[in-house]
Amino acid sequence: MTILATAVVLGVLIFVHELGHFWAARAVDIEVERFSIGLGPKLFGFTRGETEWVICAIPLGGYVKMGGMDDEVMDKIEGGELRVDSVEALVQSTDRHFDSKPIWARALVLSAGVMMNMLFALGVYTFLAATYGERHYDSTRIGQVVESTLPVGTEELATVDRASRFVRIGAEPVEHWGDIRRAFLEGDAGPVRVDLEEPARSIEIRIPATEAERRSLYESLFVWLESGVGITEPGTPAGKAGLETGDRVLAVNGTPTAGWYDFVDEIQARPGERVELSIDRGGSTLVRSLTLDAVEETALDGRTRMIGRAGIRPPGIDMTYERVSLGEAMATGYRETVAITALIVGFLGDLVTGDISPRSLGSIVTIGEASGQAAEAGLETFLSFMALFSVNLAVLNLLPIPILDGGHLMFLAIEALRGGRALSVEQRLRWSNVGFFILIGIMVLALSNDVLRLMGI
Repeated sequence: MTILATAVVLGVLIFVHELGHFWAARAVDIEVERFSIGLGPKLFGFTRGETEWVICAIPLGGYVKMGGMDDEVMDKIEGGELRVDSVEALVQSTDRHFDSKPIWARALVLSAGVMMNMLFALGVYTFLAATYGERHYDSTRIGQVVESTLPVGTEELATVDRASRFVRIGAEPVEHWGDIRRAFLEGDAGPVRVDLEEPARSIEIRIPATEAERRSLYESLFVWLESGVGITEPGTPAGKAGLETGDRVLAVNGTPTAGWYDFVDEIQARPGERVELSIDRGGSTLVRSLTLDAVEETALDGRTRMIGRAGIRPPGIDMTYERVSLGEAMATGYRETVAITALIVGFLGDLVTGDISPRSLGSIVTIGEASGQAAEAGLETFLSFMALFSVNLAVLNLLPIPILDGGHLMFLAIEALRGGRALSVEQRLRWSNVGFFILIGIMVLALSNDVLRLMGI
């Protein structure tokens, strides 16, 4: 199951990405010599028109080879050696070669793969919403309220106790988190009464009139999460201490943690300190000691502080489904795509700043495991994983690393800034080689992480 699921995920998403390049190239009349799924030596293929369609031996990528884009790196990818005339071919381009087209046309072709991956994710999320319904957290309990982002007129929400339940907003009962979202984002502007339980109380707030303030209001509220372990990141204090998925954290240094945000508060308040976690594992109480990482955090007001970090991601939460129209499904698909994109960009940012350990990177092994688990969980989960991975491919391909789409777009930007004077062929080849070795280094690091994880290190 795992091998088949991995082959489907990689095959479909690589095909979608390269199809974007292919269609865009044809649209601006660029010659397409080869469409490849996979890298390295050719296994089999066929020729249709001017294009050779092939399957290659290494299932870790693909490419669309266009006229005028021969380079040393491409020759290596294809499993051959640099031809003597490759540089000359670039220089002596025809009107259907890539380099002969205007900058806007080349930018379109280079961006088309990323756009196709994003459109694929949008389509999948829209399909899931239209088929299964819009997903909402199956909870009405408040985990945390961020006071600093509450709009004027809603400040009383900051006084609500954690774990309190919304029961009514205005005249409408609250049965799941989607009702809260609907009331704050789509309800009438103006004063509204909010009834809560545990403890029972009522407050009055003013729902803002502007969309930006409404979104700020909604995004200031976080759903209740249990104080448990969803995932432990390899190489982090929690991972080294042996915490496992499903563990429930009862206390930090003897201080009880009723919910996830209580746990976060206790951990963040102790950067670099050694702490003891009391955990429940299958009904048995265990104690685990770990020394927290100390990382720098930048708050919304721009101030920085050192916080503690254990390397634990929160547990999931049950979802409920609500039937929606096609228009609502499309809106849901858009929101999901944007949210996943922001999540991945944030992860990369944290990786660069050191807030997330490089040990969290995974290789084809991690992809395979996740693909197999998603397939076993059912069609909905598998399609959701494919959409998430499609967005991941899009974002990674936009990184400004030579040989990736983002690197080629960077070359075009340099050309535009130089008044249309492109970098020389030799310079592009040199930087493409640098990008090639950067990618190899990242792949080696990711594979090493997986090997160490499988060895329990």
